[in-house]
Amino acid sequence: MKVLVLGSGVIGVTSAYYLARAGHEVTVIDRQPKPALETSFANAGEVSPGYSSPWAGPGVPVKAVKWLLMKHGPLVIRPKLDPVMWLWLLKMLRNCTSARYAVNKSRMIPIAEYSRDCLRALRADIGIRYDERERGTLQLFRYQAQLDGTGEDIAVLKQYGVPFEVLDRDGCIAAEPALAGVKEKFAGGLRLPHDETGDCHMFTQALALEAEKLGVRFNFNVGIDGLNADATRITGVATSQGIMQADAYVLALGSYSPHLVRPLGISLPVYPVKGYSITVPIKDASGAPESTVMDESYKVAITRLGDRIRVGGTAEISGYSTKLYAARRATLDHSLTDLFPRGGDLAKATFWCGLRPMTPDGPPVIGATRYANLHLNTGHGTLGWTMACGSGRVLADMLSGRTPEIDTKELSITR
Repeated sequence: MKVLVLGSGVIGVTSAYYLARAGHEVTVIDRQPKPALETSFANAGEVSPGYSSPWAGPGVPVKAVKWLLMKHGPLVIRPKLDPVMWLWLLKMLRNCTSARYAVNKSRMIPIAEYSRDCLRALRADIGIRYDERERGTLQLFRYQAQLDGTGEDIAVLKQYGVPFEVLDRDGCIAAEPALAGVKEKFAGGLRLPHDETGDCHMFTQALALEAEKLGVRFNFNVGIDGLNADATRITGVATSQGIMQADAYVLALGSYSPHLVRPLGISLPVYPVKGYSITVPIKDASGAPESTVMDESYKVAITRLGDRIRVGGTAEISGYSTKLYAARRATLDHSLTDLFPRGGDLAKATFWCGLRPMTPDGPPVIGATRYANLHLNTGHGTLGWTMACGSGRVLADMLSGRTPEIDTKELSITR
């Protein structure tokens, strides 16, 4: 088929690659001049299936009050007169129970694990490089109570056979030697040894080149204005370069996906949650992380990417604003310098933000809609990089009439 993919972030590009590999004639359109210039540009760098968890969880409403009052809190809400924002928040609160958390996490881990396997296969097939490392994720707990509260997460990890290690201080230092100088600042950790790291922007741009070798056409600087449809099918996409048509359409526009389908009567439960990052040149390699350290108190991920450290965090609910706030950078600076004081040169850091497309329950939305030729691949939240290859592969199987290798019914818009 002729397939038109809307969006050239990591989700759109992986979708295009796997569709082309399946034999389809694929075109990608995007308003940006190159791939991966928005949410995929400078994320935390984690490929972390073992850490795939919903933001909505038991105790989160109480924690949220505390976070909002903290100087370096991980949550910021900037209220707006936007009913979509408040409805999304209410839906998220409904998912903050132990039962729903367990169900939602169990929906997320299979696609994340599958995606990591697809990424490894892709690396073996085409030799793609993106400052990747395979040294696990260390979830670092500053307080014993945090370590004692990991029971539900561990139960789901056991259910799906995800390897993990519960570590004391010495175990954390063995995994991340640079923490030896600050051992009094943490109680222990949960390590996921099969998690990986890598530069999502570098990966996406490299995979776009591989996709072009398979015949994928990328049309950049194209504004996407809307979808035209009859009663059962999409008939074209209205763009700044006129109407574009195909046999099938893939919507991979992240946080902007709901705007396209709302006029068609489709309510897509995706809302932007802004995240921030700094990218810091490594000053002392022995003082830098080996892989990803998740500072659980501040929900900040500190990741080594080649000769840089990427520090990512904050969940800011403020609509579609991409304004950079200095207070959010201060939180990232604090987490890095508190745990890895010798690692990076903050004076040379770059500051960035992106809009994560989040669902209120956690899992992404992948698959068909009531329009026969419109498919969705969006709503991955903080885990777009983690779930990208698996999501692209699953979507390509669906459009090709093949049964995906994992159960995808819990990822549909009707779940």
